Amino acid sequence: MVQTRVPTKEDFAPLPLTTSLHFPSPPESTTAILLLFHGLGDDHPSFQSFAASLNLPGVLAVSVRGTSPLPPSLLGLTEEEASAPASHFHWGDDITLDQRTGDVDVDPGFEKSASAVLETLIGGVLVGRCGWRLDDILLFGYGQGGSLALGLASRVRMGNLGRRVAEVKEGEEEEYGTAFKGVVSVGGPLPMSMVPTVSARGKSRTPVLVCCGNRSTAVDEDAVELLQKEFETVKVVVWKRPDDGPPRNRDEVLPMMEFFAERLRSPI
Repeated sequence: MVQTRVPTKEDFAPLPLTTSLHFPSPPESTTAILLLFHGLGDDHPSFQSFAASLNLPGVLAVSVRGTSPLPPSLLGLTEEEASAPASHFHWGDDITLDQRTGDVDVDPGFEKSASAVLETLIGGVLVGRCGWRLDDILLFGYGQGGSLALGLASRVRMGNLGRRVAEVKEGEEEEYGTAFKGVVSVGGPLPMSMVPTVSARGKSRTPVLVCCGNRSTAVDEDAVELLQKEFETVKVVVWKRPDDGPPRNRDEVLPMMEFFAERLRSPI
């Protein structure tokens, strides 16, 4: 078992993912880790600023960039603009449109992102190299990033960092854990593609908070029913506005801060 230590910038350098770090002061006070996943078409620097504004005590915040850039055609960029470094990313395996609405599909598949985050970032660095457990790690995501966060929590309940059940090694579930410390999703529903297909699966023990506008797909009847079916502890906060944009006032921020504070005080 690897002795737990605070990760350094050098630990993240070899990853196939781009990350930004915000350490607590002093870094040696780190007792938990927060992974942040931006929304469709965004980039990680904005979430680095968000992590700094949260300034959770004893929490190392790691803002992660989406695994694929959005196609220039989808952004309406000119040829000159398209030649500039990409600044709009997404987490899906593909960009597909919902045939019913014409909007970007909320569940495009997340295999590439799930593999990169679970196997290299969490399994390779946080757990394998630095000795942390899953129940030391919080997840926060916005929109598509929130869906990824919920999906990761759904997947790891099967053990062995969410790999196929047939690959689970005896005792490995206890070594790594099978639940995160908690997940907050702003406007992102749980993607069905990331729910394990094993019929006898138990509910995920990762506590979940979903915050969203009152017309969000994250709060429709099917989405809430799926969350309650797959997670033991679910809280849904519906804002007094239709859209899922970033929290704008104290009433919208407070449930998230209360959730983080409770989760940082409590074990799984």
